[in-house]
Amino acid sequence: MPEIPRLLDQLRRAFDGDPWCGPSLLTNLEGVTAAQAAQRPIKNGHSIWEIVVHLAGWTAIVRRRIAADKPLQPGDAEDWPALPADLTEASWQAALAALRTAQEQLLAFLETMPEADLDRTIGATFEPPQGGSYTAYQMLHGVAQHYLYHAGQIVLLRKLLG
Repeated sequence: MPEIPRLLDQLRRAFDGDPWCGPSLLTNLEGVTAAQAAQRPIKNGHSIWEIVVHLAGWTAIVRRRIAADKPLQPGDAEDWPALPADLTEASWQAALAALRTAQEQLLAFLETMPEADLDRTIGATFEPPQGGSYTAYQMLHGVAQHYLYHAGQIVLLRKLLG
């Protein structure tokens, strides 16, 4: 089986499917209200809302990096974007919609990507000690891993919120 269908499957499972490790990202976000998402139950930790906008941003960054064939380092504001001034249910739903859009755009991009491009090295994407160069293949797996990493955080934050 070619790798792109496998990658698409893993991205879909981690985001809103049935990963073997537990609930998907969107499953963990089901029923979270704007008020809950905005709370910060761990001092100096991120809120669920901040995690959602961070994930949407990084999903878009990976797509742009692969498309541009260069690292495209995000600034702090793009890594952890500021939340809107109005933390309403409508703005929370907009943040969730932006996350879904970023996932849909990544999947659509990947569906048109030539299989050979998966082995392309994008270049240094992080400062040491995190690492240097990654292939498109590694970065796409990284998106699925990123979804599940933060899904675990969201589970813990929800438990802290009661």
